[in-house]
Amino acid sequence: MEHAPASEVTPSVILRRVLYKVCKKIGMTMLILFGITVISFWVIHLAPGSPTDLQTTLNPQVGAAARARLERLYELDQPVHVQYYRWVKRIVQFDFGKSMSGDNRPVWDKIKERMPLTIGMNITSLILTLLFAIPIGVGAAYYQGQWFDKASTVFVFIGFAMPGFWLALLLMLYFGIYLQWLPISGLTSLDYDSLSFWGKMGDLARHLAMPIFIYTFGSLAGMSRFMRSSMLEVLRQDFILTAKAKGLPLHTVIYKHALRNALLPVITILGLSIPSLIGGSVIIESIFALPGLGQLFYTSVLARDYPMIMGNLVLGAVLTLAGNMIADLFYGLADPRIRNTGGGA
Repeated sequence: MEHAPASEVTPSVILRRVLYKVCKKIGMTMLILFGITVISFWVIHLAPGSPTDLQTTLNPQVGAAARARLERLYELDQPVHVQYYRWVKRIVQFDFGKSMSGDNRPVWDKIKERMPLTIGMNITSLILTLLFAIPIGVGAAYYQGQWFDKASTVFVFIGFAMPGFWLALLLMLYFGIYLQWLPISGLTSLDYDSLSFWGKMGDLARHLAMPIFIYTFGSLAGMSRFMRSSMLEVLRQDFILTAKAKGLPLHTVIYKHALRNALLPVITILGLSIPSLIGGSVIIESIFALPGLGQLFYTSVLARDYPMIMGNLVLGAVLTLAGNMIADLFYGLADPRIRNTGGGA
């Protein structure tokens, strides 16, 4: 797609470019999603065992004929490529199939029940990460080599070195068992239904305090370090030196000129952090016994519930790809150089 000269760039030209890039990005996203589903479907069928094993091995009275009927019921007697083709036909109609577990409920119904909790915790974690990582990174860059920079460096190393599950166990031991300030498992207390509205909000906050802290702490170290590097690079630019030479106030130079440019790479990193948050949900929700998508995926893998596993994988892939695409779009909108030269989304 050829671009008009800079003198001929009009709002309609910019709009056409943006629409072209959006359509191109959506097309690439669909191809990537297709590849993810093919690989995922193939890998889970390569794993040893079958969904019917858990339903038949525990009952000695179930014979080979009953197992064969179950395999026909779940279409497991067909080749993998035939199973995938039928699965895609259902997915196109937004039918994720039914769970192979005992309840035999639709996959999408079970996902809808768990989705708000996981997405809510991830969004809260991203917001808290930005609220803390940006000032920490800016301060560390401005006070480079001083005590604040050194303290933040130690904090970053601790954050990188400490596994999330180990931090979760420490917090549960100290705040949950030793001090007994916070509950160590579950989403609500036994008397949740009898509480007032604000009492319910407080009860939810107490149960989610430690999981959200672990989500945020794991992302905060890397994000603040990346913000520091980005800010240091911007502070060395000529336009910042010119602003300082003109005698502009320090807060104007930092927050009006430097910060706006330093945030551009952070937008991309924010989109790339979504997969780690979704993956971390499996561990954190399992440790704290939270009824979210992570715990649902974990139990589905143990039960070899193929439709439920694929439903969770597809949802995770869609959220990840959507997050990356939104980050690219915001990057292009925030930086006129990217928007006008054909980069970004």
